[in-house]
Amino acid sequence: MGGLNYTILDTAKLSTAELYGKTLCDLAEEHPEVVGLTADLAKSTKIGVLGEKYPERLINVGIAEQNLLGAAAGMALNGMVPFVSTFAVFMTMRALDQVHTDICYQNLNVKMIATHGGLSFGQAGTTHHCTEDISIMRSMANCKVIIPADGMETANAVQAAYETPGPVYIRINRGFDQKVYDNTEYGYELGKAVQMHEGTDLTIIACGSAVWSAREAAKVLESVDGVKARVLNMHTIKPIDREAILKAVHDTRRIITVEDHNVIGGLGSAVAEVMAESGKACAFKRLGVPDTFSIIGLHEDLMSHYGYDVNGILASARELMGADFEEDDDWDDEI
Repeated sequence: MGGLNYTILDTAKLSTAELYGKTLCDLAEEHPEVVGLTADLAKSTKIGVLGEKYPERLINVGIAEQNLLGAAAGMALNGMVPFVSTFAVFMTMRALDQVHTDICYQNLNVKMIATHGGLSFGQAGTTHHCTEDISIMRSMANCKVIIPADGMETANAVQAAYETPGPVYIRINRGFDQKVYDNTEYGYELGKAVQMHEGTDLTIIACGSAVWSAREAAKVLESVDGVKARVLNMHTIKPIDREAILKAVHDTRRIITVEDHNVIGGLGSAVAEVMAESGKACAFKRLGVPDTFSIIGLHEDLMSHYGYDVNGILASARELMGADFEEDDDWDDEI
């Protein structure tokens, strides 16, 4: 018998990485210029699915991440569309010189799919944690940064990456994530946040694995506290949806950001930059990993430990609801 038969709807229970591999195979079937590269992590990153179907279109450079990104740059210069897969911590730190100079500086059409992002491989220890990559990659000129919330959004992100010229960085997790979307038909657009829950009392802006937690927290806030929390899935960190952020500031005057990343330089910092440049102030709190190297443990335990799981979001939301702010819409005294 042949391989796994599936449709995009059958894969709701699959991990983001597995959906990435399968979506990449679909792209390769339609577009002969699509190729894959791995640094001896084809199985772990799920790009190996491409090699099973098209063995001549998956290149394993061995445990040599700098070569991985350098080779991808050369292939892009020759008209191919390389999808490069390795762990996020290796992609954005061990091979950063090649990402910076070979790919982003030359604005090459390389798609960097980084797996095991954040603390999703928390039990592997600090060498395999990656809570700095959003900060690093959004500072790279020409590079777009996408953090999908689940498998379905990963499928949309991979498709959008192929359709978008230039470098794209997609950060996904290691394991089976909570399901956020039932299918891919929910209005995904690169650079545009998706509203997951309506609200006028405060706004929770989240990305990646934190989106499910933010949505669940909003449900509890509404049913238990009578607080209506808007939830925005900010799947694209760069370019960020400025319009959605500023509308949330104007409508709710309280903002919480949630991310599986260091609170310095990631989603929270990006949102804060938008607000500061607009001259509009609000009650604001960033949730994520504090300025420290994480302890070792399972992903869900680490999220709880650092206060950005459902309970952590609830506690911060209740605290923020007690914060004072100006009720009027006159921003002149806040500039």
